[in-house]
Amino acid sequence: MSGRVFVVAAAVGVLVAAAAVSSRPVVPLATSRPDAGSNELSVYFHVDSCPQLETIVRSTVDAALQQNVRLTAGLLRLFFHDCFPQGCDASILLDNGERGLPPNIGLQQEAVQLVEDIRAKVHAACGPTVSCADITVLATRDAVSLSGGPSFTVPLGRLDSAAPASSNDVFTLPPPTSTVDELLSAFASKNMSDPADLVALSGAHTVGKARCSSFGAVAGPATDDITRCVTATCSAPGSADTLRDLDFLTPTLFDNLYFIELTLKKNKGVMLPSDQGLVTDPRTSWLVQGFADNHWWFYDQFGTSMVKMSQLRGPQGNVGEIRRNCFRSNTNSGVAAAGTTATA
Repeated sequence: MSGRVFVVAAAVGVLVAAAAVSSRPVVPLATSRPDAGSNELSVYFHVDSCPQLETIVRSTVDAALQQNVRLTAGLLRLFFHDCFPQGCDASILLDNGERGLPPNIGLQQEAVQLVEDIRAKVHAACGPTVSCADITVLATRDAVSLSGGPSFTVPLGRLDSAAPASSNDVFTLPPPTSTVDELLSAFASKNMSDPADLVALSGAHTVGKARCSSFGAVAGPATDDITRCVTATCSAPGSADTLRDLDFLTPTLFDNLYFIELTLKKNKGVMLPSDQGLVTDPRTSWLVQGFADNHWWFYDQFGTSMVKMSQLRGPQGNVGEIRRNCFRSNTNSGVAAAGTTATA
């Protein structure tokens, strides 16, 4: 039996076993209305100021995915690279800022532009009441759900930063070569010390791509379809910047097959080094196997971890503004009308 057939068979077994579950779980979240003048997040935050907010966001994301199915991966990376350095404050969207730093090279411009396009629609309907930070979180959540992933409730009420994150904060983003120790330490520094958060959020790679330069050399002979495919894609001269799918079988669907492939492919160079370590480290290997065996467990934990990350705060707390344009601060004299195109 070839490697590809074996992976498919394993995946089918998981999906059939999960079919007995009656419905996809929605991650619960404690909710309460914020007090007047409070800067606390709440699922009710925009219920009066912009009741059509979530309808606008979801319909716009849905339409965009019809044109570019890769937007889910782009939004997930944008979300992570915004929230991890100093909290979810849309600092990543500011022009001439942190998007030019090495950890952010390759952020999908279509995803960046989509957030601004949604902001223009929301502000046209409700006025400047919703931040680019809230829109980024909602758009990412909806893209995951529309791509087959879990649905989860997110609290709202974030403000946009007036300046980019510092380079020191941006470089806290863990690179794909990180060891498990480095990954756990990086997450713990953001008050996300549960290994389940790290492993579940790594599952976003199910819809991702990475440059061939992000992988080590394939160890040993190419004895199965997946390894042969990787070797063919990434061994050619000049292929360092070539992108390849991280999930070989369902690269545009949000599912748990990436974990299945991780458990089956222990060949160095086939998977990202940072993810490959999760399979062999006893602190995380049981989670990788569990998410491979039970995609509902993965979905539930992914939603929980996404909500946790969406509530990360910078040292100053939830302070800032509601930008009239996601690409520049309101204090910038060049604040433009809706429709401005993002620049790298």
